[in-house]
Amino acid sequence: MTKLSVNINKIATLRNARGGDVPSVTQVALDLERFGAQGITIHPRPDERHITRKDVYDLKPLVKTEFNIEGNPHRPFIDMVLEVKPEQVTLVPDSDNAITSNAGWDCEKNLDFLKSVISEFKDAGIRTSIFLDPNPEMVKFASETGADRIELYTEAYAKHYFQNKEFAVESYFKTAVVASEYGLGINAGHDLSLENLKYFADNIPNLLEVSIGHALISEALYLGLENTVQAYLKRLAVW
Repeated sequence: MTKLSVNINKIATLRNARGGDVPSVTQVALDLERFGAQGITIHPRPDERHITRKDVYDLKPLVKTEFNIEGNPHRPFIDMVLEVKPEQVTLVPDSDNAITSNAGWDCEKNLDFLKSVISEFKDAGIRTSIFLDPNPEMVKFASETGADRIELYTEAYAKHYFQNKEFAVESYFKTAVVASEYGLGINAGHDLSLENLKYFADNIPNLLEVSIGHALISEALYLGLENTVQAYLKRLAVW
């Protein structure tokens, strides 16, 4: 079964546009779980332009499903994750000023660094996933980092889905097959939506989790949050 983890960064972005606590990040997280989401994802950045450090600490005691914290593993991020101890940390090599994540790790080039960081998280009992482009040749090095999972960066899939969905998913399928051979769990996320999710999930073997934020929150403006979560779960054949 593929689990749905909802990224709530966009809720924090909307709140921060006016200040105060409307909409409430914590209440939305609780509601998402009540509506059926099987995880809550956040991606705090150093400038706190959406999720803040306070949000991270406020959410930890409330999330009862899976708490997944994404981010570039600078020292302050590492220390915060080690203190909060989420169920999963997802390492993403985005620059501090990136609007959104835009590339996976070069695990060969960053092997020693990733090994060191991941060992800290593993010692603390935190499952570790690393953001990866759909490149089967990179999986070997991802495995050598000691990570438990990879998260396939799915922007390219979403971009090419409507032109040629078979082509769009091909490199992801090949990467997932190799990852399974190395014993790595497979997550995925970025630009997945109600339109393109089912085909992706149907064609990626051993897909354990998808993390979806921007599209889900945008679609909820029309469908409502509960209806949207249920629609995503149906795409994943949960119901």
